[in-house]
Amino acid sequence: MAERTFKPAKNSETVITELMIPSYTNFGGKIHGGVLLSMMDKVAYACAMKHTGYYCVTASIDEVNFIAPVEIGQLVSMLASVNYTGNTSVVVGIRVQSEDVRTNIITHTNTSYFTMVAMDNNKTVPVPGLILETQTELRRYFEAMQRKVLKKYYRDEFARIKTPDDIAEYKNLMESENCRIKF
Repeated sequence: MAERTFKPAKNSETVITELMIPSYTNFGGKIHGGVLLSMMDKVAYACAMKHTGYYCVTASIDEVNFIAPVEIGQLVSMLASVNYTGNTSVVVGIRVQSEDVRTNIITHTNTSYFTMVAMDNNKTVPVPGLILETQTELRRYFEAMQRKVLKKYYRDEFARIKTPDDIAEYKNLMESENCRIKF
C-alpha cells in the first residue's frame, strides 16, 4: 500500500474573477444565479484538481444562499480553498464577492461548499490529505466534519419520513403550514 501524501491548503487556493456583463442578467436585471453557480463549479474544479492532481467531478453542493445581488459591471471573484479531505473526495469552500469598481466596495454575496470526487479512468482514486497550518484552516476542517455529520443525519431523517409508520404523523406536523390536506 502506498504511503499517504499530504498537501497544505494554501497550495490549491484558487481565485477566478470575471466581469459581469449584460448577457448574464435575469429578468430582474441582476446577475442570474445560474451564472454564479457555473462559475462556482469551475473554481471548485480548479481548486480540487490542484490539490488532488486528478480530474474531479462535482458530487454535491451544500447550501447556496444568495446573500446579496450582483450587478452588471461588477467584478465577481470566487475564492476557493480545500477545507476537508476524505478518502477520494475533497470539500472546496467558496466565498463569492462582488466588487463595484467605481466605488471599490466589496460585498460578500455567497458562500458554498462543493464536494468534489477525484477520478482516474472512470474510477475514484485516493486524494492527498490536508496539512492544516492556521487556526482558520483547522476551523474550516472541523466545520466540514460537522457538515458531514449533519448531512448523514438529514439523509437518515428523510429516509425515515418517506416511510412513516402512520400518515397521521405527516398531518400533525403540517397543521401550521400554508397548505390544506384534502384526504
